[in-house]
Amino acid sequence: MIAALLAEAASAATSSAGQGAHPLVHLNAALNTLATLLLLVGLWRIRHRQEEAHGRTMLAALFVSAAFLASYLVYHSIAGSVRFTHPGPVRYVYYVILLTHVLLAFAVPFLAIFAAIFGMRALGWGWAAGLPADKRLQARRTHIRIVRWAYPIWLYVSITGVLVYLMLYHLWPSAEL
Repeated sequence: MIAALLAEAASAATSSAGQGAHPLVHLNAALNTLATLLLLVGLWRIRHRQEEAHGRTMLAALFVSAAFLASYLVYHSIAGSVRFTHPGPVRYVYYVILLTHVLLAFAVPFLAIFAAIFGMRALGWGWAAGLPADKRLQARRTHIRIVRWAYPIWLYVSITGVLVYLMLYHLWPSAEL
């Protein structure tokens, strides 16, 4: 069954899929993809103890995600939504991915902003430049507690956002396009 779905997706992907979509849909997918890449680079940098570079990369991911959210809201206020119309088992897979994506996406802005605030305090950036070492250490511990939840959720939401785009506009394009 999985092989049949992949074969069908490959043949659908070679067609003129996604051409009837609003241009903001493609911008949103590009911003989501960039956010995903920045999140992965940020993880690599912190694992290699490059804290300053990690902080800059994660702030870039936050700004790209904010730009995505703004574009996403503008798109949906202009164009509404597009339904997934492909029949069969892939429809259930799509809706499970979409449901988990949407539910978790509500938490991402809050988690990412709190993680950024405590990360900036831990590094002593901006308004936190004068914080004493003990306050910076406390902020670092709080940052780590937050990102243990925030990072995997944010990464999942970014990846599934791109996956939803690919499924809806390229692999199994909606009949509404």
